[in-house]
Amino acid sequence: MAERKPTREDLLEQWHPKTELGRMVKRGDITSIEEIYKKNLSILEHEIVDYLIPNLQEEVLGRPKSVQRATGSGRKMSFFAIVAVGDKNGHIGFGTGKALEVRPSIERAVKNAKKNIMHVRRGCGSWECACGTSHSLPFKVQAKFGSAKITLRPAPKGTGVVAGKTAKKVLELAGFTDLWSRSEGSTDTKMNLAKATMKALNETRKMKLKTEVGIL
Repeated sequence: MAERKPTREDLLEQWHPKTELGRMVKRGDITSIEEIYKKNLSILEHEIVDYLIPNLQEEVLGRPKSVQRATGSGRKMSFFAIVAVGDKNGHIGFGTGKALEVRPSIERAVKNAKKNIMHVRRGCGSWECACGTSHSLPFKVQAKFGSAKITLRPAPKGTGVVAGKTAKKVLELAGFTDLWSRSEGSTDTKMNLAKATMKALNETRKMKLKTEVGIL
């Protein structure tokens, strides 16, 4: 008979936190990821995110690429993976990983993406809609990384996520259902475009909305 594959609960039960933040999470002193953001603490263990956001989904952004490097004994090949994780409810993370095989490279990328997870602000900033729900962006944002630049604009309900394949995966994992985007530069470089998209989404956290500062 085949052995039962360990479940998420089994793995978390076996987790022995190595950081004070990890111990606080496992003790129950911190019960939500938002508390970590408010205290401006760094997440150094991916299990913290597994504990607080159980419904994360993973998306590999393109097939892992083989990378070669010269060593004293000849050329050595490894694989490089790019991954995004999100709960489709305002939380999104991006990470990369390298290993001698494809699967371990993806697993490392997933762990790094969880450590880099952030909360993005959603809303309805389209004058054509103004429904007040969190289906799009509250305002226009843009960012550049390397040779890739992306601009994201609010869209009315029913538009869908109008974006290239890489950016669309990131945006949908973050929980956006209606959005317009425009990409410029070397958009075929998946990592640059994904990082530019993440930087643009991070811009949503830098501006306070009126309802958040007590102004109607």
